[in-house]
Amino acid sequence: QVQLVESGGGLVQAGDSLKVSCVASIHTFDSSAIAWFRQAPGKEREFVAGISWSGGTTLYADSVKGRFTISRVNANNTAFLQMNILRPEDTAVYYCAALGKLYSVATDTAAEYDYWGQGTQVTVSS
Repeated sequence: QVQLVESGGGLVQAGDSLKVSCVASIHTFDSSAIAWFRQAPGKEREFVAGISWSGGTTLYADSVKGRFTISRVNANNTAFLQMNILRPEDTAVYYCAALGKLYSVATDTAAEYDYWGQGTQVTVSS
């Protein structure tokens, strides 16, 4: 059974940093692009960042560019999202997702992702 499990969320103050992790059980993890999405209350799920299967290509939403960094360690089936200079508007549930299509770059379209985690809450107070 495919599983993606996020962890590392929490309550922080504006300007703080936080790193969330995603551990995947899919045997094709090292061949799959990974992305982070987030969903705030009353809002649609939005793309945050993505990384290609090899880690060589990354993609970021304009709202987080320069503040967030996505990375992966294929040997550990783990992806990370380092979030710096957090803002109250970053408050959301953060989801990890994996593309079923192998050897691809990440996309910013949620519908293209086949596997999803349960999410981890990130709350940024002002």
